[in-house]
Amino acid sequence: MTPTLQLAFDLIARRSVTPDDDGCQALMMERLAAAGFNNEELRFEEVENFWSRRGTEGPLVCFAGHTDVVPTGPEGRWSHPPFTPTIVDGLLYGRGAADMKGSLAAMVVACENFVRKHPNHKGSIAFLITSDEEGPAKNGTVKVVETLEARNEKIDMCIVGEPSSTNAVGDVVKNGRRGSLGAVLHVHGIQGHVAYPHLAKNPVHIAAPALAELAAEHWDEGNEFFPATSFQISNIKAGTGATNVIPGELEVVFNFRFSTELTADILKERTHAILDKHGLSYDIDWNLSGEPFLTARGPLVEASVQAIKEVTGRDTELSTAGGTSDGRFIAPTGAQVLELGPCNATIHKLDEHIVAEDLDTLTVIYERILELLLA
Repeated sequence: MTPTLQLAFDLIARRSVTPDDDGCQALMMERLAAAGFNNEELRFEEVENFWSRRGTEGPLVCFAGHTDVVPTGPEGRWSHPPFTPTIVDGLLYGRGAADMKGSLAAMVVACENFVRKHPNHKGSIAFLITSDEEGPAKNGTVKVVETLEARNEKIDMCIVGEPSSTNAVGDVVKNGRRGSLGAVLHVHGIQGHVAYPHLAKNPVHIAAPALAELAAEHWDEGNEFFPATSFQISNIKAGTGATNVIPGELEVVFNFRFSTELTADILKERTHAILDKHGLSYDIDWNLSGEPFLTARGPLVEASVQAIKEVTGRDTELSTAGGTSDGRFIAPTGAQVLELGPCNATIHKLDEHIVAEDLDTLTVIYERILELLLA
């Protein structure tokens, strides 16, 4: 059992279903303190977070991640108990193996190794860890970043340990993410009897053309790093359950995943224009959960690409695909941000697993990035 795998086992064994940390952060802080890091616990409401730093000078290279995991689903349908880490045929099974306790273990061990070899390294190394990434994300990284900004403590470069890889560790690095703009649309009609439609107003019927236009709209072309903006309806609800009642209201839940070609305000304006064109009576509640961000080629990207090539021989792909991450809270401070972690094929699934030796590979990659930036 390598040091990284042993730590990954210890973390996975803790039932830290969001927002419960279940002692994961205390374990990490103990290891980091022994390596010369100064730990600061930052609890906001029910969410445990910590900020840990070694050094006082710049540049500041930060490792960011989360100790919380999503619920397991039916535990009886797992091949191995989800909080009993198990290696079978070279695969490490357990909730959080990929997302993202494996990365956390690799980060800690990489820093231990780096500090042991370079005790007087340049700049500073930090950890920003939350237990609120898989939940509402209201009292986690966003609050820690606000705390750091208030005292003008700036992150220069940040590696988020989200599982970015597709087929082999390091084959894909996320150097940005699309923005996410959600909405709940309520279209108002008049409830009535289906036999007397002239006395009612069916919101499903009157909204359908507008929804079809929104779904068919060409929002942008995307750009070199981002695909075109996507509009998706995720939920539609109307009716009383009876077959002879015209509903009085329609609820539609939809989401935009958008590129840096657009802003949330532009998307709102264009949506309202389409709804208004169809003469709907409606109200809409918007929720911007993250602006798009992009880290162009620079010191962090170049060091990561070089480290992956040296350690694995692979040419990595820079990508902005996928969902959101806590990087969306860090990038607006001006930090270079990228996501680098294990393969993501089984995240949030039953029998979540990764190739066990990938964590040791990831440890060496993280350590090499630190050498390129701070040695």
